[in-house]
Amino acid sequence: MLITGGAGFIGSYAAAYFTERGYQVTVLDNLSRGRLLKREDPNARHNWDYLASRGGIELIEGDVRDPEVVDPLAGSADVILHAAAQTAVTTSTTDPETDFMSNALGTFRVLDAARRGGRRPTVVYCSTNKVYGENVNGVDVIEGERRYEFPEQWSAGIPESFSIDHCEHTPYGCSKLTGDLYMQDFGHLYGLNVGIFRMSCIYGTRQFGMEDQGWVAWFVIAALSGQPITIFGDGKQVRDVLWVEDLLRAYEAFIESGRTQEVFNMGGGPDFTLSLIELLEIIDQEAGIRPQIAYADWRPSDQKVYISDIRRAGKELAWQPQVTPPEGVRRLIAWTKDNLHRFQS
Repeated sequence: MLITGGAGFIGSYAAAYFTERGYQVTVLDNLSRGRLLKREDPNARHNWDYLASRGGIELIEGDVRDPEVVDPLAGSADVILHAAAQTAVTTSTTDPETDFMSNALGTFRVLDAARRGGRRPTVVYCSTNKVYGENVNGVDVIEGERRYEFPEQWSAGIPESFSIDHCEHTPYGCSKLTGDLYMQDFGHLYGLNVGIFRMSCIYGTRQFGMEDQGWVAWFVIAALSGQPITIFGDGKQVRDVLWVEDLLRAYEAFIESGRTQEVFNMGGGPDFTLSLIELLEIIDQEAGIRPQIAYADWRPSDQKVYISDIRRAGKELAWQPQVTPPEGVRRLIAWTKDNLHRFQS
């Protein structure tokens, strides 16, 4: 198994998870998190060093955009998990070229190497719910005291058939959608087994969340380290959240299923949701901390509600999420307390 972006949050979890299950894992990462986010990141190598300390995983520092690096690795893999990406919407709006090169070109390089390698590997792609763009905000929402909700028609969430057209996406949404479509087409045209997972909010320990990426982890980290939190909007916006190991079980189910070209909306679904206000309440209940809160305008293409319709993954992969949001946040609080030195200046 080749895991691109294997020093990132999802990639590093996947490397450890699949190694424990007997896979021979190679991780490729250019360790660019800090550069992509345009800030100093003292934790940028944490997951890389964590994997190195475990042993049994081949670590290669290199770029998915470089054919000389990618071709031999992707061409000899039986399974490719493509997690390498620029992941912040805000960064994509200020530096769309880097976002495009990382996400669109990087995905093409991996796919083309897999195609030319001749092994017909299974490819898992970390896509995003941002492929649906501003269309999600065309769905009427019901405003409650602490959260927005979808009406009954959309109570199961947004399905894979939801429109991706005729709307704003942000450059990040566009670049990830480009990779999403290339994955589908290379699967159909060249016979690659491709699983595309359009992910909602994935969270867990060893996630170094920031204001513009990894919001569940960021709220916990900021609260426990005494940093202020800015809420863009009113805090009632809702997302379905999924514990990272539940995500990996879905990847594993697809890889072992023998299925060919599939698209899955992937998150906690309607039963595992949080509003920003509700997350702050859980943090207060579990840690006894109420962080300093400021409010700012809504960000481009921010969705008041996004919930994944996960029924297709449940049916086709015999999969369901297991770790509830309160339990996941408790785990995240405990890990952050044990690693608080990493977040204090």
